[in-house]
Amino acid sequence: MTIYLVDIEAVETRYTAQWKKHLPKQLEKHTGKKVTTVSGGDTPQATTPGAFLNFGGTNVYKSKQLEQIGEMFCSGQIKNGDYFLYTDAWNPTVIQLKYMSKLLGVDIKIGGLWHAGSYDPADFLGRLIGSANWVRNAERSMFECYDNNFFATDFHIKLLYEALYPETLLHKEPKTIQTGWPMEYMDSDLESYKNTTKRNLILFPHRLAPEKQPEIFYDLKEQLPQYEFVVAQERQLTKNEYHNLLGEAKLVFSANLQETLGISWYEGALVDTIPMVPNRLSYKEMVLPEFAYPSDWTQSNTDYQSNKAQVVDKIKDYMDNYDQYLPALQKQTRKLSKEFFSANNLYATINNGNPLP
Repeated sequence: MTIYLVDIEAVETRYTAQWKKHLPKQLEKHTGKKVTTVSGGDTPQATTPGAFLNFGGTNVYKSKQLEQIGEMFCSGQIKNGDYFLYTDAWNPTVIQLKYMSKLLGVDIKIGGLWHAGSYDPADFLGRLIGSANWVRNAERSMFECYDNNFFATDFHIKLLYEALYPETLLHKEPKTIQTGWPMEYMDSDLESYKNTTKRNLILFPHRLAPEKQPEIFYDLKEQLPQYEFVVAQERQLTKNEYHNLLGEAKLVFSANLQETLGISWYEGALVDTIPMVPNRLSYKEMVLPEFAYPSDWTQSNTDYQSNKAQVVDKIKDYMDNYDQYLPALQKQTRKLSKEFFSANNLYATINNGNPLP
């Protein structure tokens, strides 16, 4: 078996650049199989504001990947038993891949890692496109093309099924698999930032998008002038600079209305930065009680205004009693690492056809 890794375009300030570097090695290490990356070359353009890719450039990238896949089929390079892994399942080229494999009689398996889609009303696809028939049917078609649909959280699985397959919500298909993301490298990558001297810094590590509610963070800055509030995306930081800042922060804050995993708060936990997250979305199955606040405090800006005093008091508690939270933070980090950022189910599925029991 050869694993063909159909990657997502790398953005230097996001985890996608780390995936381009680490995933081929990790797949080879954990599966023992040869890995060939199918890349679309250089990322064509900067990301569209508020998104994690460029809406035009991503299609240039994917078209180049499809061209390579077609050429490999034509040359006979693709063999029975090979496995195609899409690091972003929302990639329409999987339909053409399925077309070629079936009509050319090459028996392959296909897996895809789902990040988001129009089925999430708070995601940018959900906001900009909504539930239009064409996009919902496209997502169902892509889902059906995959032999293995990988999700990082049960929340994300439920979100997709509620929109695309409501009639089978309680009877999910075996090809739907919850697995931690293949990010075992993060612990060693962030090792050098772990002992950074802390200061009274609170970090907003998210995209500047409506579903991340940055206006709440800006208001908190006015309420708590004794602390330094930084919106990472406003600083135009390199990944190294961002990780340095993350290591200096005592707190990472979220009022997100859209989140199917949450890489930034795991990065923070790895460098002893306390997460303060709402008890909703994917956070609900991931977070320990010590680091969750009631969802209705920030369900909207109006709700925040009604509960501002409680939010402010919670931040003061974390900042003023930082050291007391470190034992719980170590427990939180271990939980995230084991359950959500180690891809044992993915590796087992590729090797054996089934996730771990």
